[in-house]
Amino acid sequence: MFFVLFLIAITCTIQSNSYHTNSFVNSANFLGGGIYSARSSVTDYFGLDSENQKLIQENAYLRSQITQLQNISEEKTDSAISSAPFYFKTAKVINNNYNLSKNNITINKGSRDSVTIDQGVITSLGLVGIVNNTSRRFATIQSILNTNSEINAKLKKSNHFGSLEWNTAAPNIVQLKQIPRLAPLKIGDTIVTGGKSTIFPEGIRIGTIIDFKLTDDDSFIVDVQLFNDMTNLKQVYLIKPTQAKEILELETATEDAEQ
Repeated sequence: MFFVLFLIAITCTIQSNSYHTNSFVNSANFLGGGIYSARSSVTDYFGLDSENQKLIQENAYLRSQITQLQNISEEKTDSAISSAPFYFKTAKVINNNYNLSKNNITINKGSRDSVTIDQGVITSLGLVGIVNNTSRRFATIQSILNTNSEINAKLKKSNHFGSLEWNTAAPNIVQLKQIPRLAPLKIGDTIVTGGKSTIFPEGIRIGTIIDFKLTDDDSFIVDVQLFNDMTNLKQVYLIKPTQAKEILELETATEDAEQ
């Protein structure tokens, strides 16, 4: 009886006090991250073949980009690199949920590695999600397979924008909503990030159109087959916007001036 009452008291304390709530979440992240990290070390070996194939694909893509850069003058290349609005950091996935309605992913990098909330996360194949919590050594990502996820995306060919969401029906298909009726949709067309926020650069690959239908509000809802296999994530890239602070400060100052 004592232990039952003791647990009830602790639960009430955590739920009613923000300091205790934050402490509990950080402790849970720390303990959970340690367990996931140990399990990940055991299972990593068996996924080396598929990871090597992904690295080969990425190397081919990077080589093509290097070839294009070689045709740019040295002066322009230096300018473009020094003013790049984003830079990338690698991390390893140590836990991945994809069978819930609100799925999250745990990685082995945290605040000590300069990981912060609202950083975009991708792989060499495409979009993964957005960082939603951090501890010192670990971080969690709100997957695109999460009903709370809404990401700005567009048709690569026509630049018509919409909101990327997930209806929970399948872990490899998401929905692009609010696409205008006049948009020239075609099965097989590519969907990419829209670049209308400071989280993702424009043009990050998401997937291809496999179906679409007109809704009651006279716009299209588009089924998008993801490039990523969201059930098999190992290595990811964290996107750090270098100009986000300046942009947000400017937008805040503009909003204050209009009030």
